[in-house]
Order: sequence, then C-alpha cells, then structure tokens
Amino acid sequence: MSKKETILFFDGVCTLCNGFVDFSLNYSKDNIVKFASLQGETAKELLSKENISDLDTVYLYDDGKLYSRSEAIARLAAHLSFPWNLIVWIKVFPLPVRDFGYKLVAKNRYKLFGKKDTCRYPTESERQQLLP
Repeated sequence: MSKKETILFFDGVCTLCNGFVDFSLNYSKDNIVKFASLQGETAKELLSKENISDLDTVYLYDDGKLYSRSEAIARLAAHLSFPWNLIVWIKVFPLPVRDFGYKLVAKNRYKLFGKKDTCRYPTESERQQLLP
C-alpha cells in the first residue's frame, strides 16, 4: 500500500457495513477513499490473516497507518461532507469507551441488520472506489 492510499476494509456480507459503505460513497467530499471487503483479494494482499479473520472489525488504512473500529470510523468521517464529517467529534470520548460501543453493535449487527449471501457487486459508478 502506498502512503497516499486511503482504504476502508469492511465485512462484505454485513448489511450494516454495506449500508455504511453506500452512505460513505454518497456523502464523500473528496472521493479519495477506496473500499474493499475483508473477504476480497485486496484484503488478502494488504492485510494480515489476523485482520482478515476479524470480521467484527472495520479497518481504515490512511496516511501509512492502519486504524480499527471506532478510530477507523472517526478518521473516515474526515472525508465526508458536512454535517457528516462532524462524526470525528466522537474522538472526545476515550478510545476504550468508543470501542466498547463499536464492539456492542458489531457483535449484534447480523441479528439487528441481517447478512447477505455474497459480497456486494459494485455499480459502474462505484468501480473506481470499490476494490476487489
């Protein structure tokens, strides 16, 4: 990965995660963030096996560093348009508090939002930002 890349890695069969990707694509202010499912080829090439196997965690590779859970979400928010970029303010809460909330939702996301049988297939307009 180059330091210039910004990639969000997500659970490709999670309905909540896919909805969040759709939301991020719709409200992106700079279109520089790329998205890759943890089940895809890009994740296999760029992440450790430990990261790939943790489907309860979203990862953001940004500025040469890998962030996870609530920190990944907060850093992604910086790429969203107003007012959604204000999500970065969750960083006023200590990381353990933020990640507790994140883990609570992540553990129950399939029950609450459902699960798809396969990973999403990008539309023509999404192809530049959704990696295999």
